[in-house]
Amino acid sequence: MTRSVSQAEQYLDKCAYAYFLRRVEGVSPRPAAWSHQGTAFHSACEAFELSGRQMTAEDAVELFSTEYSDAVNKSLDKEPDTDRWMTAGPDGVSDIEARYVLGRQQTAAYVTWAKDNGPQLWKAPDGVPGIELHLTASIGGIRVQGYIDQLVAEPDGSVRIRDLKTGSTKSRFQLQTYAVLVRKALGLEVNAGDWYQARKGGLTRPVDLSGVTEDEVGERYAEMDQAVKRAEFPARPGFNCRFCDVSHACSLRR
Repeated sequence: MTRSVSQAEQYLDKCAYAYFLRRVEGVSPRPAAWSHQGTAFHSACEAFELSGRQMTAEDAVELFSTEYSDAVNKSLDKEPDTDRWMTAGPDGVSDIEARYVLGRQQTAAYVTWAKDNGPQLWKAPDGVPGIELHLTASIGGIRVQGYIDQLVAEPDGSVRIRDLKTGSTKSRFQLQTYAVLVRKALGLEVNAGDWYQARKGGLTRPVDLSGVTEDEVGERYAEMDQAVKRAEFPARPGFNCRFCDVSHACSLRR
């Protein structure tokens, strides 16, 4: 079984029973417009970077629009009742519409930011840039995978982990995991990571990853992996129930 940041954080930091419902019982999660917004934004940014930053902002925005609309329509086919959608707005329809507009603005802003600031992306020996890298490695004896949004080349020869965020949630554990994955899978030096925050149109302060070790990251994956294999899925009802996409299948929610 290959583990991931989202699995570990759902089990250890949010609710192990939600993990059980989603990943063991196979409960279909409620759709959320913010998820489609994030995915479409990533697709547009990836296409822009792969074009060597030659793609126009208009074309990037159009790509976002297409990807977002397609994803929303597929979710509407499965769950047409938007009152059952997860939303941060007054209602599902308003949230879907608002995130279409917001995502277009964020995509255009990223293109402008990238062209103005010109971050140098790391490139593999075959010339493939470090964008949306899927890496897998053993961390503390547990097989772990991750999708890294961007690897940025630093002047000293190391690389920086960069994660693109359309929302406000940031995970230091995600950056730590990716640092270990990059070191093990690619043999590169990693000393820092940061987030591009689409809501603000810029970068966060860098996070020091130089002292992050495989052992400390691996401890969390081992803890989660062993508990799952023991079939231990304690519920943790509380604040996170408001943001749980499988709460409709849970009798313990608050």
